[in-house]
Amino acid sequence: MQNLNWTSIATGLVAGVTAALLSLSANVQSTLAIFFFAGSALPILIAGLGWGNASALIAVIAGGAVAAAMASSHFALLIVIITLIPAGWLSNLANLARPASELGGPKDALAWYPLSNILTHLAVMVTLGMIAVGAIIGYSGGLADQMVDVMLQALKQQEPLYNPDPAAVAQMKAIFGLALPIVQGALWVLLLFASYYIASAIVRLSGKGLRPRENMPTALRMHRNAIFVFLAGLLLCFAGGTPAVIGALICGTFGAGFVLSGFAILHQRSRGKAWRLPALWLAYGSVLLFLLPILLILVLGLTDTRRTIALTPAGPKPETKSNNN
Repeated sequence: MQNLNWTSIATGLVAGVTAALLSLSANVQSTLAIFFFAGSALPILIAGLGWGNASALIAVIAGGAVAAAMASSHFALLIVIITLIPAGWLSNLANLARPASELGGPKDALAWYPLSNILTHLAVMVTLGMIAVGAIIGYSGGLADQMVDVMLQALKQQEPLYNPDPAAVAQMKAIFGLALPIVQGALWVLLLFASYYIASAIVRLSGKGLRPRENMPTALRMHRNAIFVFLAGLLLCFAGGTPAVIGALICGTFGAGFVLSGFAILHQRSRGKAWRLPALWLAYGSVLLFLLPILLILVLGLTDTRRTIALTPAGPKPETKSNNN
């Protein structure tokens, strides 16, 4: 196996134990649980980006084993599916390179796996992972209904005269049943990409990184075929039942990728403009408060699906190859 040596083994073991401990910490700090879960991807990414695929694989196995020993095999399976495997796969993709001459580039350069493909793979991995977790835990629309009932009970306690119409309650549950997977999927893609970004910076600063630093405003896009997957998810939302939940999840995961792309496009197009800082502050601030700005950023991301490939001088470091499809 590539990159397999005592250093990569030790690094993988430490990363796996750290990832498991971060995941277990989520059970203690419930208010920060999702950040601890997402943060558990960071050690896996650092191990993979800095010490290779063997180290990432060892980290995933070690993290699952420690979580199973300290919590349960059920809990370990969940974090492996939803966090550790996607992190390991992202590091593997980021380390893939091939001679640029195979793509019509210079003969003395390496072409790295496009960031647009990496972001699209992340959306796919999160979608499949959440579907698998939902099947394991028996997720159904009943969870969303229960959350709405709890919210309504809280409102009735504050306002005893509050008596919503049953039709309005049913509509509220239907909307919430779709909104929940959208938000969960989108948030997980955003957090895992943030972990990838932070891990890349840490590894690059340490001098261990293979992949060059990329121009995010130019390179951060979704694959062109991701548009069709997003539209398919949108259509599934109207199917009802489990297909609608899966469709909403796809809209959330792939939509988050296009939102990231939209922000990258905004950064690119505002370069050198006098209004750059106010526009960026307004864009980032407004998406936290209102739905419409998020939709506008999403549409902006849908308009540009270019694929930028990073090049570096050919050298002995990168050992992996890939077809950039």
